[in-house]
Parts: sequence; C-alpha cells; structure tokens
Amino acid sequence: MADSVSLQFVSPYAFEAMQKVDVARLAALSDPELRLLLPCLVRMALCAPADQSNAWAQDKKLILRLLSGVEAVNSIVALLSVDFHALEQDARKEQQLRHKAGGSNGESILVSQLQHGLTLEFEHSDPLRRLRLALSELLAIMNKLADSNGEFFLKSSELFESPVYLEEVADVLCILQAELPSLLPIIEVAEALLHVRNGEWFLCLLVANVPDSFSEVCRGLIKNGERQDEESVGGRRRTEALRQLCQMNPSQALNIRAMVVEECHLPGLGVALTLDYKPDTADEAVSPLVSYVSGLLLGTNGKVRTWFSMFIRNGQKRESSSVLWQMRRQLLLELVAILPRSRSTHVPNDSDMDSESSSGYSGLREEHVVKASVLLRLYCALMGIAGLRPTDEEAEQLLQLMTSRPPATPAGVRFVSLSFCKLLAFSTLVSTPEQEQLMVMWLSWMIKEEEYFESAAGVSASFGEMLLLVAMYFHSNQLSAIIELVCSTLGMKIAIKPSSLSKMKTIFTQEIFTEQVVTAHAVRVAVTNNLSANITGFLPIHCIYQLLRSRAFTKHKVSIKDWIFRQLCETTTPLHTQLLPLIDVYINSILTPASKTNPEATNQPITEQEILNVFQGLAGVVRSQYTITTQLLILYYILSYEEALLANTKTLALMQKKPKSYSPALMDQIPIKYLIRQAQGLQRELGGLHSALLRLLATNYPHLCMVEDWISEEEVTGTLPLLRKMLLTSSSCKYSQTQLREAFQNVLSGGSRLLRILEHLTLLSAGDLIPYAEALTASMGLLLEDGVSRRILQTVNKLWMVLNTVMPRKLWVMTVNTLQPSVKLLRQQKYTQNDLMVDPLIVLRCDSRVFRCPPLMDITLHMLNGYLLASKAYLNAHLKETTELERQAQTVSNLGLSGQPDTPEVTREELKNALLAAQDSAAVQILLEVCLPSPQEELSIQSREAEGGLLSDLSEVQCLICCLLHQMFIADPNIAKRVHFQGYPQALLPLTVAGIPSMHICLDFIPELLTQPQLEKQIFAIQLLSHLCTQYALPKSLSVARLAISVMDTLLTVLTRAKRFAFFMPTLPCLVSFCKAFPPLFDDVMSLLVQVGQVSAADVTTKARDIDPLIARLQYLRQKPQEIPLSESKCSLRKRSAEELGGADPDVQLCYHIEATFMDIISSSTQAL
Repeated sequence: MADSVSLQFVSPYAFEAMQKVDVARLAALSDPELRLLLPCLVRMALCAPADQSNAWAQDKKLILRLLSGVEAVNSIVALLSVDFHALEQDARKEQQLRHKAGGSNGESILVSQLQHGLTLEFEHSDPLRRLRLALSELLAIMNKLADSNGEFFLKSSELFESPVYLEEVADVLCILQAELPSLLPIIEVAEALLHVRNGEWFLCLLVANVPDSFSEVCRGLIKNGERQDEESVGGRRRTEALRQLCQMNPSQALNIRAMVVEECHLPGLGVALTLDYKPDTADEAVSPLVSYVSGLLLGTNGKVRTWFSMFIRNGQKRESSSVLWQMRRQLLLELVAILPRSRSTHVPNDSDMDSESSSGYSGLREEHVVKASVLLRLYCALMGIAGLRPTDEEAEQLLQLMTSRPPATPAGVRFVSLSFCKLLAFSTLVSTPEQEQLMVMWLSWMIKEEEYFESAAGVSASFGEMLLLVAMYFHSNQLSAIIELVCSTLGMKIAIKPSSLSKMKTIFTQEIFTEQVVTAHAVRVAVTNNLSANITGFLPIHCIYQLLRSRAFTKHKVSIKDWIFRQLCETTTPLHTQLLPLIDVYINSILTPASKTNPEATNQPITEQEILNVFQGLAGVVRSQYTITTQLLILYYILSYEEALLANTKTLALMQKKPKSYSPALMDQIPIKYLIRQAQGLQRELGGLHSALLRLLATNYPHLCMVEDWISEEEVTGTLPLLRKMLLTSSSCKYSQTQLREAFQNVLSGGSRLLRILEHLTLLSAGDLIPYAEALTASMGLLLEDGVSRRILQTVNKLWMVLNTVMPRKLWVMTVNTLQPSVKLLRQQKYTQNDLMVDPLIVLRCDSRVFRCPPLMDITLHMLNGYLLASKAYLNAHLKETTELERQAQTVSNLGLSGQPDTPEVTREELKNALLAAQDSAAVQILLEVCLPSPQEELSIQSREAEGGLLSDLSEVQCLICCLLHQMFIADPNIAKRVHFQGYPQALLPLTVAGIPSMHICLDFIPELLTQPQLEKQIFAIQLLSHLCTQYALPKSLSVARLAISVMDTLLTVLTRAKRFAFFMPTLPCLVSFCKAFPPLFDDVMSLLVQVGQVSAADVTTKARDIDPLIARLQYLRQKPQEIPLSESKCSLRKRSAEELGGADPDVQLCYHIEATFMDIISSSTQAL
C-alpha cells in the first residue's frame, strides 16, 4: 500500500490517550494529530454521557476547551445534527433496491442524479448530502464485496482517493459508523476499506476513533484472511493494514500474532509483526524472531508447522521485498553478529555492521553459545522441515558458525553436537574443496579436544561418543541409524536421503576414523561414572555397544572385557536402557566367533575372581562396596552366559570350540535368591532387569522358583511381619551367634532362654537373619532329642523358612549335613551342592528321628522337592552340554569308516528320563514307607483312638507327605502312574486315597493296571479301586468298577486253585466297597460271589459236608436278603470262622470268606436303606 505512505497515521501515543481518555495527554497532541481524532472527541463532547461523575464533567470541560480552537469541529458538529433515523431508512431502501436489481448501479435513493463528479458534489454539498454520498459509495463497495465470492478487487472511487478531501471523508465515515452501527458493522466496514485506495489509512482512523473495537476488527480481518497472504494482492493489503493497526497499538502486537497462529491465516503478518516488535528488555540469548519461528516449526502442533512451512516454500518464489526475505535478512544479520570476528568473511552490506572492526578473536564467545545453538536448530528446521534453500551467502556463514570452536562448557558441548549433526543432515553446505578441508580440520579438532571438553565442562555425555558412534555406523553401513541419531540430537524429524551421506562416509571411513582407530580409541574412553537412566545423550556405552555388534573388537584383537566390567561396576538406579543389550551382545561376542575362518576371534569373559569380588561380603556382616545395580547386572551376565552357552552347544561343537563354563563353586557363592528379592523391591528403577532375571531363574534354577516359596515370601514381606518388626526398637536386646549356639546346647535344661532368643530373631528381617544361619542350622540335630518343646521346633521351622527366601541353596546344604545320621556325622562326611543335585535322595538319608518330627520333616520335604527340581535342570543342562561335543567327536572318529553308525541321541535322552523317573519313584516310595507306623506306634494309635486323643506326630508327618505327593502328582501325573504300577503296602491305601486329593487321576490307568500279568498288581488295582470308589463316587468310578468285576469274573475261570485262593481272599472285601459306593452293582457282585462259591465248593465236596447247604444258603440270601436276621447270622459266622477255619482247607476258608462278604454287602445295603 505505497499510496498511503505520505499520509499521517495515528501515533501510538495518541491511540493510547484515546484508549484511556487521558485528557492531559490529548491536550499535548499537535494539531495534525488531534485532527485525526476529532470525530470521536466531538461526539464525546456533545452526546449525553453515561458517566455523571464530577471527574468526567471536568474532563469534558477540558475537551470542549481543546476543541474550541479547531475550525474543523464546526463541520463535524453539522454532520452530527442530521436526522440519522431517516438516513438509515433511505439506506435500507437503497439496499433492497440494489438487491432486486442484482447489484447494478442504477437509480439511487440516497443520491439523486449527480450533476458533476463525485468529488465536486462532495465539496459543494451540505452535511446531509455529504453523508448520503459517502454512505452510498460505502454500501456499493460492501454489496460488491458480498457478491465477489472471495475474489479480490480494487474499487476505484474519487471520494476515497482525492488527497484534498481525505480528512473530511474520514470524518463522515467515522460519524456514519458511530451513528449507524447496525447498518454499518465495523468489521464489514473494515473489510470494505481494504478494497479502496488509502484503505489502511481510513481503517486506522476509524479504529482510532472507536479504540475499543481494536481487537474485534483485527480478529475479523484475520479470520477472513487468506491462509497464505503473500500469494495474492488482497492478502498483502490485509497484512499491511493489520501491520499499520499494530504499529498504532504496539502493546497488542503479540496478541494479534497469537490470533494469526491460532487461525493459521496470514503467516506473513506474524513474521512482519515479529520484525516490527521491539521488546522493552532485550534478551541477549535469543531474539523474538528466532523464538517465534522456532516455536512454529519445532512446536507440537503439526497443523501450524505445515502452514508455516508452506509459507516458506511459496515465499522463495517471490521478489526480494517480501516478508520472507526480510526475515531471512534479519536472521542472517543475527548469525553474522555472533560469529568470531576473524571468521565473518562475508558480512552483509549493512550500516550497522560496517563500523565494527575485526578483532583477533577466533573462538565463539561464551555468551553467544546458546544463541548459536538456537540459530543452528532454527536453520535446521527451516531447511529440513520448511524446505528453505539457503543462498550462497547463508550457506557460507552457516558453515563458518558450525565450524567455530566454542568454550568448554555444557552449552559448548551441546553446540558442537548440533553443528556435527547439521553437517551430517545438510552435507550440501560443504560444496568446495576449501570448505571440505575446513570441515575435516574441525572434525580433527573435535577428536583432539573431546576429553578436555568432557572434563572441563563436567558432563558425562560429550560429543566424542557421538563421533565414535557415527564412525561405527558408517563402517557397518547403518545409514538409517545415523539418520535416526541426527534427528534425535537435533530434536526434529527431518527427511535425510541416505545417498546424501556418501561424502561424509568417505571422509569418516578413509580420512578420520578407520575401523582400527575407532576400536583403539573406544577402549581408552573413560567409563561413565554412576551411569543411570538420568544421564541422557550419547555415551561411551552406545559406542561400545555398536562396536560389539559389528565385531570390531574381535576383528582387530582389542580386549574390551575390562572396560565392560568397569562400566558395570559404575552403575546405579534408575537402570540405563543400554546396559542389558550391551551384556547380551558381549556374551554373543564371547561365544560366537566373528567368522568361521577364525574361530579364536572372540572376546574374553569376565573372570571368576572379578565376579567374586563383586559379591564379597554381600551375605555377611560386611557389606559389599558395589551397588545392588552392579550385583544384579553381574548376576544377569552369569545366568545369560550359561544359558547362551547351552543354546550354542551345537554351533560350538561344529567349530571344535568349548568356552569355559563358570564353576559350580562360584555359583554357590552368589546369593541368587537374596538378589532377586532385592530386585523385586526395585522393579520400577530396574526397568526390565527383574523380569529378565526371573525368566533366567525359571529356566536354569527351577528349584528357586517354587510356588510355595513365593507364597511364603509374601507372608514374610507382608503387613503383619512389618508391624511385628516395628516392635524391634534400637534399644532391644541383641544376641550373638555364640549365644545362640550355647542356648541350643542347653535346649533340654534351658529351653526358655533358647525360645527367647528365637522369638527375638523372628522380628529381624530376612537379610539381618543371614549371619545367624550357620549357628541355627548347625544346632538343628540337637532338636531331635526327646523332650524338646514343640514351640521351639515350630519357631526354628519359621526362621528356616524366612532364611529360605534369601539364601536357599546354602541353607539346604548346611541343613542336609546337619541332619545326617550320627554315624555319618562321626565320619564327618559333608555333602556339596553338586552331590545333592546329582543324587537328591541324599536328603532322605537323614537321621530317622527326623521322620517323626513334623517341623523338621516339613523342612526336609521342602529340600527334597527343591533338589528333585534342581536335579532335572542339572541333568538337562549336562546332557545338552555333552551330547553335541561327544557326537561331533564320534563323527570325526568314524569319518571314512562304514558300518559304525553314531550312537543315537534319543538313547541318551531316554536314559536321562529313566534316571529322573527312578529318582521321583524312589523318593515317593521312601516317603510312603515313612508313613507306615511301627509296632509301637500301632499300639499307641489304638489306645489314642480309644481315648479320643489329639493328633499324633505320625499323623502330622503323613499329612505333610501327602501334601508333597499331591504336588508331585499334579506336576507330573506319570509319577502317580509309575508308583502305582510298582505298588506299595495295602495298609497305606486308606491314607493315600483320603490324604492325596489328586489320587482320582488313578482312575485313568487302573484299567491298564488290571491287564498286567502279575497277580499282585491286579490285586493292588482292585484294592486301590475299592478305596477310590468310596472316596470318589463318580460315573467314571462306576465304569471302572464294572470292569474290575468283569475281570474278577474272567480270572475265576482261568486261575488255578492256589492262585484263586491268593487272588480272591484279599479282593472279596473290595466288593463290599463297590456295592456300598454303587448299589446298582449289587446284582453283578452277587452273581460273582455265587460263581466263586460254586467253584470253590466243587473242589471240596469230599472234605466239607456243609458246603452244599452253604451254596443253597447263598442262593437264598441273594433272592431274599431282607428275611435274614443279620446280627445273628454274622455272630454265628464269626464264631464258626474262629473255631473251624484255622485248620480248614484253603477252598473251605474261601467259601466261608465268600459268605462273610455276602453278609457284609447285605448289611451295608440294609443300613443304607
């Protein structure tokens, strides 16, 4: 809008005076400034005010005095004397007429036929006609605007263009809008003024005379504006008008800019307002322009970012006078202003820069570093996000800034990292050999000064690690990883073509960082002290990780073991996310060679002594010097190493390579369960380390992951134990291990003192209880003496279970050695952890008194279950470890020989499974044997039953054993099948069926057991089934019982006389249980009994005269059982059996046994009715 340059606009001082109605400041205005505000002041003086205060009355007098000397006031007063109501009526009629006529300029109601031009008519007209002329012209523009469909037009109008009458026209315009606000809304008037010459001047005067409408007018103009204002004449005129409005009211410029961003309209206006903005207090670090553009491009609003990026792309096509080029000029000036004086070789032609002389300062000033970093990120955003194409001058100055050398401060480290990433992202900035040489020199300086920067700046993440990382990525051709690294460092997602990195790749891999230089330099880099997730940026650990992945260390024979161990020892919580991947890739580099041609090219594992140093004193009184994070990471390393060693057995065997495994003695020294428990309380700080350790533990140490242990651990760490530990004050009595041993020695005479010490120990935490473990377990053998208090035994059991949550393996070994029989103790035979895993049944070769001490038996069963699981894992690992190596050796030895097939692998697997099955079966059989009472115990049980006594030790031990057997049967039903095929004393069947809830699974294999050729197994199957039918009266039990009766019927016909007696004597009572559980079987059982009786009677017809009457009696009992007096018959039968059966023939005994069975069935069925 160059046509309004010569006109005088309302000054900010005058507009503020109008806003605040500051009469004193208005009086200080010059006549030309006051002339622009006369319409509002005259209306203010003449119209009746709403404010009736004395203060306003005085201000009104001052305004009248101010207006009294101005000649133009009279014409404005004359304008206000018009009948505006009639004028509005005529204006609305003219609007309707124009609407009917389709907007054509026909006959006008407001203005009759003009005799002269519009300007002359205005000059010679009275006030009313002047109002009519201006209103008619304004309505015509507004109507055309409504019909334009958004297309911009410029209306030629003498009235708004004649410089002589502009002030009078402005007066008329302001009066019309003020008196006819419903006809002429100020926003519509403002839109119309954009389409005439001098429109921005009229608009500013209009708003100045209605200062309260400033925000409303600006918002309306922005809302109706174009998305890209630089692309059209209308957009540029709108931007210029709003810019003039903001110059008139600069305090609202930033609010108007915020409206621009909110609506995503007129981006050029936002930049122009920022260029015009002069803050009261200048920020030395960042200018308003840099802050504004950076916020748009690097903010989180994608819509705003896209909108402004389009403005940058489109603006590059326009002439140099556009707002975009003004912005670029200003940014370049700011960039040159912070360059070191000796480096700013191409200073733009600007008067402000010419007067500054060049100094010898070659480094970037400390106060400029932050601003330089911000400018670099801004140019990255402009070029990478908005698509800005830098000019040669901009590119040269940017390269000068990027290759400058900042001071050694954290901000300087950040600046160098940003500069390096910008070089990678926009390698086109380096176009000439001189510039390339400058870049190489700067990179060499980075390598040289990296250690000094890190030490002087006091930061852990320096640019040296980034250099190493990029070099490694280039060597391994991981260009996508470099792009991701650059975007992450710059903090923005920009599109970088991998092909654009080819020049940088050549420089890095051939001139600066060869692979050997990278590996040699990486080992010398100091580890990060107290490494945690709180330390951000690119660290040495990232570089080492990438070098390990690319196998650079093994390729160039550089040892990295010491560096990794030092870094693991310098860790703390929260856990850094790169530590676990580092350990995994390190383990892989130990086990897997870099190439098949060089199988020795592997890294060295961490030594056992180094590992022991980490855990030294952990489980004792003296605490370890290493953090719990280090200990957990070393534990993760060991478990992962052992797992990877087994997983790669086949590959290692093919290469004739067997890395050394860590010794069992080392694993025994590591308190695995204690560390896992510590990790459980630090799950949030440790990230995924706790879950990874649990996975490894479940795979390699299943005996440390038993469900009952987790449940008991919840009891130990729950709320109730916490409340109990609150009772343990600092002034409470402390007991030593020696005092505990002495109390155990006097357990019989001084049990109260021992109990007091034990009760005190129950208040300690599991970790604090560890020093007492040896004294506690070493004295457990003394508790087997008669007369020891049950409470002492239960307390020792409780303490043992607490210790089991933190040191189970060592505790188990000590306990097994303590509970050995006295003969072994005298020989001082000590078992090791390995002995117990090879032969878990050692646990049951303890003192026999343990089997009748329930609290100690509970401990023994717990250890037995654990060692059975440990034995499985040990044998699986041993088989996997040795099979591949032996098979490979067998293959080599048989090479070239025929007729010598390899030993099939399945044989070794079968042998291992057979050994495990034998262990489980033997353990179950021994435990079942323990459940059998001795003769003395049988007498005691009978007397206790007669007296209705309490639970005995035997009964409690039987319950504990049944619980363990139930767990074993559920875990592996094949154990139950194997044990029952082997058989066990019939006297234990009532106990096992009633005490082991999972015994119902035996119904699945009893049919198979009945088909066995051994008579003893068939008898055992029927006896077992009789108890199961009583305990589980299920449809499946009924079908199996029918099968058993059928089998008995079949065997009756095939067995010899001796075998028939041996089979039916123990199985006939089982028929009573069948009938009692399933009455529908009554007929089948009766038929079987009659058949057995008939067969037996046929063999003894010459020996016993009453056999035939017996058969007849059985037939009669079968037909009419209800007519027999059961009590008399059973008494006479028992009497006769006692007197006669002692020396009778086996068949005679069987006949009378059949009759007794018959009577028992009838008795049970009658009682049921």
